[in-house]
Amino acid sequence: MTAQARAVVSLRTEILSGSLSPGARLVQEDLADRLGVSRIPVREALQLLASEGLVSHVPNRGYFVTELSIADLQEVYRLRQLLEAEAIRQAVPALSDADVAGLRHHAAAVDEAADLDAITAANRRFHFALFDAAGMPRLTRLLHQLWDSSDIYRSLYFQQSANRQRVGGEHAEMLEAIERRNAEETIRLHDEHRDHSVAWVSAQLRRTLKENR
Repeated sequence: MTAQARAVVSLRTEILSGSLSPGARLVQEDLADRLGVSRIPVREALQLLASEGLVSHVPNRGYFVTELSIADLQEVYRLRQLLEAEAIRQAVPALSDADVAGLRHHAAAVDEAADLDAITAANRRFHFALFDAAGMPRLTRLLHQLWDSSDIYRSLYFQQSANRQRVGGEHAEMLEAIERRNAEETIRLHDEHRDHSVAWVSAQLRRTLKENR
């Protein structure tokens, strides 16, 4: 793994786990010393994380962990809703029995995940195994970008055990609709699945804003 890749993994983990708080200033020299790398891979890592939406660059001030915003959350998830519905609509009729078995395997991995990193990775594999089956690579690339931008919100949701249990149940419901090759039912369940996350995270953000007034 390159120095840049190590810096990306380390910083992404710290941001998603909350070790680096929203709004925290990211000083390249300090990060380089702490990570044991030069400034160049740190700068490249910050630029990549900025493209994912986890980091923001302010001219003449530097890099900061992106502030969480209800407006941003709702915009990203609305775009996901539109694109994911199309991906599912194209994917479900094309799924083979082997594809469905693969989805069940990924869903089981979500249920068995022992920590935040594992459940986040397993959850993404489950959803993108479905999206990829649409055979629309441009659409899949756009969805990857949107999922990167919503990782920080998703990590908040997954930190709660009740939410993790709910995710497992919702995946199971979607799999039943997928087994029947019912695309529209799968879309409806997927929308509800996403909406639960948006509602919970929005409530948390409103509570935090109220407390900070």
